[in-house]
Amino acid sequence: MAGSGSPRTMTLFHQEPSGVTYRIPALLYIQQSHTFLAFAEKRSSPSDQDAMYLVMRRGVHADCAVHWEHMIALTSAKLPGHRTMNPCPVYDAESGTVFLFFICVRSNCSEMFQILTGKNAARLCYITSSDHGETWSRLIDVTEEVIGGDLKNCATLAVGPGHGIQAQSGRLIIPAYLYYIHSRVRCLPIPCTTKPHSFTFYSDDHGRSWRKGRMLWKQRTGECEVAELECSDGSCLLYCSARTREHYRVEAVSSNQGMDFGKTHYCKKLCEPPNGCQGSVVSYLAQEENRQRDQSDASAKAEESFPENDILSWLIYSHPTSRKRREDLGIYLNKSPLVPSSWNHPWIMNKGPCGYSDLAACQDSGTFGCLFETGVEDACEKITFRRFTLEELMGNLHKS
Repeated sequence: MAGSGSPRTMTLFHQEPSGVTYRIPALLYIQQSHTFLAFAEKRSSPSDQDAMYLVMRRGVHADCAVHWEHMIALTSAKLPGHRTMNPCPVYDAESGTVFLFFICVRSNCSEMFQILTGKNAARLCYITSSDHGETWSRLIDVTEEVIGGDLKNCATLAVGPGHGIQAQSGRLIIPAYLYYIHSRVRCLPIPCTTKPHSFTFYSDDHGRSWRKGRMLWKQRTGECEVAELECSDGSCLLYCSARTREHYRVEAVSSNQGMDFGKTHYCKKLCEPPNGCQGSVVSYLAQEENRQRDQSDASAKAEESFPENDILSWLIYSHPTSRKRREDLGIYLNKSPLVPSSWNHPWIMNKGPCGYSDLAACQDSGTFGCLFETGVEDACEKITFRRFTLEELMGNLHKS
């Protein structure tokens, strides 16, 4: 073991004097073994184009602390001549398999070059582990299987980053987005109108095959995460939070586990800094004694598409809280997820520069993990893990 750090906070990846930087955190909690898997990109510099490959650390939750093993390189998660980016893990509880999705992007080919030329250089791939992250399989490329007919209009694509989920039905759901070419210059294969759109892809056979859901068309949305909402009538809804450049997050709800999403909207309670930033969301099944809210008021305000549903789940969301820059990482709570105005004023969990983050809900212990980019002068300095309890979150929200 590399050590446990404090019971609450520990830096897992730190920028090196040579300039090597770790970015794009992803976090997975496996309840069966009380294990955290923390992923990141290793880069030769903070630049996206200098991404190299993925790294990981395993943490075992025991004795009121998380004991972290040394960092390892995921050497099988790589294609020759490509850089590996955007880790996005999901765990299939029935088969005991971790699926780690990512994209492999042709070296020296930027995202902007792909968008301008309309020539996709990204491959959608995954590796698996059947021993909770101790060993990993060979790489599997599912680009054609997942994207299918949309590939001809795909300028580039990405998965997550962050985490996927397993729905109560057993469906594995992965958040993703692509830059879709809506129109081209007449008589030339050059894009004229290209817009980013979030979507999910899913598997109903424990990862043997994957299918793509419909994209969110109304707004320009990119990096996204999803969370399942349990309803009192036994049904479930899928909530999606997506990054935009329009000052606010986009929210959407699906009644068919991500095959498509209903009406989307900008959430005025969840701001975006200039150009936006990735954010993370998880659901938490609150105990009856904690669900102290006005049921009739929530029902009256709920999304018209789902007025009959009483939502039993709460949403917890992490994101920079400043409208001007990426700083002051906040944790938000919404006890009435179909009511956009119900987001609490955030608890500022980490003051100063911050960037991407990923949450994990430990339903068995009533605690949460947050893996986030931060630093003193710049958010690329380190990736830190922070544990907190539901009581701590609630207490700090009351102080806001």
